[in-house]
Amino acid sequence: MERLIAPLEFDLAQVPLHEMNRFLHRELAEGDTRTVTVLNPDGAHNIAVGLDHPVKVEVHGHAGYYAAGMNQKASVTIHGSAGTGVAENMMSGTVHVKGFASNGAGASAHGGLLVIDGDAGLRCGISLKGADIVVGGSVGSFSGFMAQAGRMVICGDAGDALGDSLYEAVIYLKGEAKSLGADAQFEPMTDADLHTLGELLSRAGLDHDPSAFRRIASARQLYHWNADANQEY
Repeated sequence: MERLIAPLEFDLAQVPLHEMNRFLHRELAEGDTRTVTVLNPDGAHNIAVGLDHPVKVEVHGHAGYYAAGMNQKASVTIHGSAGTGVAENMMSGTVHVKGFASNGAGASAHGGLLVIDGDAGLRCGISLKGADIVVGGSVGSFSGFMAQAGRMVICGDAGDALGDSLYEAVIYLKGEAKSLGADAQFEPMTDADLHTLGELLSRAGLDHDPSAFRRIASARQLYHWNADANQEY
C-alpha cells in the first residue's frame, strides 16, 4: 500500500542545501512517495543526489552541477536549466529538465529515463550504460561517445562526432549531425525501432513523428583490433 505523507518544502534561501540532502538520504521511510518541493535553488550544486526512494522532487529554478546524480527510484523535475552532469550515473527513476542541460548530461547512466526539453551540451550520454535519454532540442559534440547500452533520442541537431566508438547503444536523430564519430553509421529504421521510438517520445511528452528520425548504431569495426588496418593517429 502506498505510504501517504504530507508534502515537504525546502527553501534554499533559508535552509542550507546539506540539510535538505541529509533529510532525503536519512529521514525518508522505505517506499516514501511524498513530494519534496525545492525553492530558490539558485544554481546550487548536488541537488537531490543519490536518492533511493520513490519520492518526487520538484526543483523550481536552475540547478548547478550533478543534479539528481546517481538517482535511483526517484522522480526529479527541474523547472529550469541544469549544469554539468545532470543525472550522471543514474540507476533508475526519472529526471526531467524543463530547460537546457550543460555538458555530460546522463553520463554513465545505467537505467531510468532522462528527459531534456531544451538543448544539451557536449558529451550528452557519454559512456551510456543502459538508460534512455530524450532531448527535445539539439546536442553538442561527442554526444553518445562510447555509449555501451541504452537509447538516445535527439529531436534537433548534433555536433561533431556523434556516437563516436558506439557499442550496443542506439541513437535516434531527427535533425542533422555535423559528423558521425568513428564506427557510427546510419542504419534503416525497422518496425521495432518505430515502436520503441514512439514509446520513448510519448514518455517524454514530445509530439514527433517517429518516421522522421534516423537510426545510428555501431558498424562494429572497432570491436577487435586489426593490426593490418591503416591506423592513423
